[in-house]
Amino acid sequence: MITGWWLNIDHYSVIITRNADRYRQDALAAAGEAAAGEQVDRRGELGHHGWVVAHGRAGHVGHQFDSAGAASVTSRAGGDCSHMSVYPKSTMIGAFPPSRGRQTSYRGAVNTDIVFCSAAELAAALRSRELSAREVVEAHLAQIERVNPSVNAVVTVAADRALDEADAADARLAAGNAVGPLHGLPVLHKDTHATAGIRTTQGSRIFADAVPDKDELLVARERAAGAISLGKTNTPEFAAGSHTFNEVFGTTRNPYDLSRSAGGSSGGSAVALACGMAPLADGGDTGGSLRNPASFCNVVGLRPSPGRVPTWPSVSAWSTLAVQGPMARTVADVALLLSAVAGPTTMSPIALDDPGATFGAPLDRDVTGLRIAWSADLGGTVPVDAEVRKIVAAQASVFERFGCVVEEACLDFEGADEVFRTLRAVNYEAALGELRDAHPDLIKPSVVWNVDEGRRLTGADVARAQRRHTELFHRARSFFERFDALVLPVSQVPPFDASLEFPTEVDGVAQTTYLDWMRSAYFVSVLGNPALAVPAGFTTAGLPVGVQIVGPHRRDLTVLEIGHAFEQATRWADRHPAPAI
Repeated sequence: MITGWWLNIDHYSVIITRNADRYRQDALAAAGEAAAGEQVDRRGELGHHGWVVAHGRAGHVGHQFDSAGAASVTSRAGGDCSHMSVYPKSTMIGAFPPSRGRQTSYRGAVNTDIVFCSAAELAAALRSRELSAREVVEAHLAQIERVNPSVNAVVTVAADRALDEADAADARLAAGNAVGPLHGLPVLHKDTHATAGIRTTQGSRIFADAVPDKDELLVARERAAGAISLGKTNTPEFAAGSHTFNEVFGTTRNPYDLSRSAGGSSGGSAVALACGMAPLADGGDTGGSLRNPASFCNVVGLRPSPGRVPTWPSVSAWSTLAVQGPMARTVADVALLLSAVAGPTTMSPIALDDPGATFGAPLDRDVTGLRIAWSADLGGTVPVDAEVRKIVAAQASVFERFGCVVEEACLDFEGADEVFRTLRAVNYEAALGELRDAHPDLIKPSVVWNVDEGRRLTGADVARAQRRHTELFHRARSFFERFDALVLPVSQVPPFDASLEFPTEVDGVAQTTYLDWMRSAYFVSVLGNPALAVPAGFTTAGLPVGVQIVGPHRRDLTVLEIGHAFEQATRWADRHPAPAI
């Protein structure tokens, strides 16, 4: 059963479920304008749809209705309320006449409300003991059980352990003990991240039954901050590629269209977030793996500065190409998770010294006067789908409304392709070369190809890539002396056919390898600059499209603040996929 606000105001009573507090005033305004039986479509302002429901007289406080199909609305506290229909949409707003009198409200938190509550809101409710950790964990486990069969995002569920940890978390709080910033919050881990006592397959048949005995650093920090591990999310084999499928668990489906890709390699995490299976999830990003799935699934993903979230263990500890980072449904929740996993350590030679608490403060900032550059095609260097270009270009006006100084301009990415492919191939040989030799028949061809590419490189090849990498760094440094951020498409295409390994053409240009179509993301990877993927709209077919906000060197907080302002103005992330509702 879903409950929410019931509000009497002027001519209409209004029912709101999802994000009830956030939308109450907007819903009232919408109801005041609508006639009975009319659709309320305020998506540009509210990011959601609702229906005005005809005929009925409100009782006193408190109406309930369920979410399957048309809902029956009845009074809980007396009064006359006839049967009426509510057609659930992404946030379900219903308004019905006539009701005059004072404004009253009722709010009841139940499963569906909990799973689409932000992590920050849940954290506050847990600390105040308005909600227990067990209630929150049970709600998310129920959502996984209900929704996951249709999308295949969560591949291992640690239900009993999670409930035991929830009970322990509730007991700690009840005893008056100090708790961490993620106290009682469920989190899902990408299946490449080692989790003690929970199967970690890396999407590979070689490790189909592997159970680590130790958490890797990212997971250990999440748990130390009070997070509760729900399980593992699907990933391509060894996180190779930006489409989530493997021979252990199969393909993860995009919840906005089950025939489409969820992106990758953190595709399971992105889908789980979009579907309310967890408020927080983690992932990794070499060529776009935190950003592409966020764009495909209408959630938020941060590729942090290298060393911001230290990685341990790692066979290439000095490399700046692969990073780990946070994903969530809102920018504030991404910052919350970052506050728990960022910070110095002696376990990584490139770890940054800034404490994680740097990212725990509110992100509200006056962005007036910031200098924003944007490009829909990375300065003409990559082909981009026409609808994606149109959506990216439209975001310039959003920043102009903030009072930003907006200019169509782009960093010169010359050499980025060679740098990425060379350094990636080196890292693949280092990480997977021995496995490629020991199990050649158990590794997918694209991974074998990438390892072999590393073995074909000469010392001169690597030296040239290092020189070009340095040149690119200095061009980026100069560019960001002129601009505070660069806004680009995350992906060059909308979510594509999930039966394909990768898109074979983009805007009429052939793509010959599984890396080609990812250039808009991996060109940014080689910069070493922070980049935040945020929802920016939908195609005419209803598929999500995101933009990435790239900031100056190590200015992670800047991209979070700008992204937060953008998110609050656009509200695209409030549109939830149908399978999750």
